[in-house]
Formats: sequence, C-alpha cells, structure tokens
Amino acid sequence: MARAFSLWLILLATVLSGCSSRSTPAPVSTLELRENFYQQRNRGSLSASSYTVQRGDTLYSIAFRAGKDVRELARLNAIASPYTIYPGQQLKLTGVPPRQMAKPAAKPVATKPVTSTAQNTNKNDSSQAKSNSSVKPAKPVAPKNQTGYVQTHTAPEKKAQNPTLTGNVVQWQWPVKGKIISGFSHQQQGNKGVDIAGREGDRINAAASGQVVYAGNALRGYGNLIIIKHNDDYLSAYAHNRKLLVTERQMVTAGQQIAEMGSTDATDPRLHFEIRFRGTSVDPLKYLPK
Repeated sequence: MARAFSLWLILLATVLSGCSSRSTPAPVSTLELRENFYQQRNRGSLSASSYTVQRGDTLYSIAFRAGKDVRELARLNAIASPYTIYPGQQLKLTGVPPRQMAKPAAKPVATKPVTSTAQNTNKNDSSQAKSNSSVKPAKPVAPKNQTGYVQTHTAPEKKAQNPTLTGNVVQWQWPVKGKIISGFSHQQQGNKGVDIAGREGDRINAAASGQVVYAGNALRGYGNLIIIKHNDDYLSAYAHNRKLLVTERQMVTAGQQIAEMGSTDATDPRLHFEIRFRGTSVDPLKYLPK
C-alpha cells in the first residue's frame, strides 16, 4: 500500500511538472529588456505650457525638447537674437506671440507756396540752362558709414559657395559608419532619429557644416549631446557621446570630428542621430546619402 502511494505521488509530481513547464511564458532576452528600458527613458520632451530655465539650457535645447522651431519660441517669449536666456527665467511653450505696438503714422510736412515773378522765372531758367550745359553730373557718393554688406556696383548674381546658415540647401553626410539598430518612427512616442551601433571612442563627425548651438548633458535620455544649426531650417543632433570635442557657438565643417561615441544614457555604445526641420523631427535616412 505504501509502495503504491509513493508511486502515485511520483506520477502526480511528474504531471504537475509537465503542466508547469508548458504554461511558463517564453523567456525574454536581456538585450530586449535593456532596449525597451532605453526606449522608454529616451524621452527628453517638454509637453507643459511653460518651462523654467535651468543652468546649462539654451533656447535651442529647450526648443529641441519642445519640438518647436527656435524662432517660434523666441517670438512667443519676445526674445531677440542671439536668444540669451537666464536660469530661473520662465518661458512660455504655448500660446500666442505678443503683438508689437504699431508706430503712429508720421504727420505730413506742410510746404510753403513758392511765389515768383515772370522776370525772375525767366532769369532762373536761363541761368539753370547755362549751369546744366557747363557742369558735369556728379558721381554718387557712398555714405561714410557704409559697410561691406552694401552693394556699390551692379554685378552678375553669383550663387553662395557655402549655403550653410544662409540658404536652404544642406549637403548631408553620415556622421558615423555602423549598423542601424533602431530606425525612425512617426509614432508620437517613437524614435525621433536613427541609432547607429559602434564601439566606445569611435569618431563622430558633423553631418553638415554649421554652428554648435548646444553642447552638454542637461537633456534627460540623450546623455552627452551636441546640436548643430545648419541654417534657418535645419538642425542635427548627436546623442550618447563619451566625450564632446566642440563648444557652443563654435563653427564646424562637414566631416569634422565633434565627439567620441559612448553610452551615456544608453544601454550600449551607439550614436542617436536626429535631423530637425523647423523644429520637427524628420527621417534622417531620407537626407543621408544612400
């Protein structure tokens, strides 16, 4: 009897063990968990109606987080170029820009009537004719405070050699070579750029010529970040760097090294690269060479 009961217990344990193994969900890889964690915390966006400036912020970095054109944010807060802001300053992120006061129209200047006799008129006409025949027309004289931006002669129009910061044409190139491990997403909470895998210390280059408008680590989820302004329409961003090699307001050229690849605020060494058009994220693969 005892032997039969023991066999029954062994059989029951075997059945329960089989059922348990069949109901256990498939294991999730550590890499998948790490990637999901990275995607969830890579959200440095601002969705509030206002923001208090923190030390290390620039108007460009705030506009970047808010997904706005920096000019729009400047108009909204009546901030003139070069967009200087201060810690503790309260900025509006939504609303209507303040209206500018219209200047009163200038009053017309009254003119005195000119009276002359016929004799004086004839004399004036005669002397004017002699003056016109003997005096050569004077050459136009440039004002003393004329700058190099004033055109002094007519010449055939030439295209700018470097349209960066002035035109709409940007010549893009890859900031680093490597495998794309995360692509662009149009979803609201999706990836706003592309993530390119690499090794610690890999060279990160400027994707186009421009001016550095942010270099720091104040944006949560981006680590050591660089933002470059290429013209009035386009910005590019380079995140998770190990080391930054440029400073704010520095001019850079396409292909110039600006950073070393790292894993700051990331799960592994990678470059998170974004292109913004008038404050809106666009798919970098549509701009980078094939």
